[in-house]
Amino acid sequence: MKAQQELTNEKVVIYQMMTRLFGNTTINNLKFGTKEENGVGKFNDISVKALGGIKELGITHIWYTGVLEHAIIADYSAYGIAIDDADVVKGRAGSPYAIKDYYDVNPDLAENIPDRLNEFKQLVSRTHAAGMQVVIDFVPNHVARKYVSDARPSVVEDFGASDDQTLAFSANNNFYYLPGKSFEVPAGYEPIPGHKFITKDGKFNEHPAKVTGNDKFDASPSQFDWFETVKLNYGVDIENGRTKHFEPIPDTWHKMKEVLSYWASMGIDGFRCDMAEMVPVEFWGWVIPQIEAINPEIIFIAEIYNPKEYENYLSNG
Repeated sequence: MKAQQELTNEKVVIYQMMTRLFGNTTINNLKFGTKEENGVGKFNDISVKALGGIKELGITHIWYTGVLEHAIIADYSAYGIAIDDADVVKGRAGSPYAIKDYYDVNPDLAENIPDRLNEFKQLVSRTHAAGMQVVIDFVPNHVARKYVSDARPSVVEDFGASDDQTLAFSANNNFYYLPGKSFEVPAGYEPIPGHKFITKDGKFNEHPAKVTGNDKFDASPSQFDWFETVKLNYGVDIENGRTKHFEPIPDTWHKMKEVLSYWASMGIDGFRCDMAEMVPVEFWGWVIPQIEAINPEIIFIAEIYNPKEYENYLSNG
């Protein structure tokens, strides 16, 4: 609490850390190397000494990038974590923005896999003790093509569980669908050229196909699309004039509020909101005050590329 009070009136200065790289002392740099060959940093590597050095730079917030569990090539099925299909994973480490479980953390970053969330909580505590606050990514526009939450609270329904997949659009569906069409892996795509994986067979079972994260309404996206992700539906009928259906509040809004509440209640001090401008501004205006009720000092950082939208998201979001 003392550290939080000291930060209240300070200018926000953010240090972005690619968490899997920061504590890695392995000097190998093999192309497409495994984590055993090239190493990978862990939550526990971010020591009190390291945090003290960062604090001396004048930093107020550390943005820990790549924390949430996302699709990767590594097989952690022995720990009850669903294996990812290599046909829809980009690279061995995967994309930190293809989230496969909003309620869990990346097992690559843990020394003891079953204790991974506790190891992250300890990092949060160390960061606070060092006089800094914690920012993590919130990725609201899309999820991994194979999103399965095994860590969600029992009272929370998984995304898509109650969707009517016969409808291309419904305000209460979590995803957009292409009825009658099956998803096709981009022709010739290899996550690691020349490497073979058990799950790499050029196929991914998704019927009906879901719309790709970069608003690609096509069952056959290219490998230059965000094909490893699927677009989340906030009640905007994108194909029909982008009409908005916000009454009653769409189901995706409620589920995303639960995600944000979960992390805010754990002591997270801020969210870097990935592709915030691809999510309707009305959602932000609705959800942020509710999260501020948990922590009035919490910050939201929007990734927005269109300067014309800055005022809209600042004032209405």
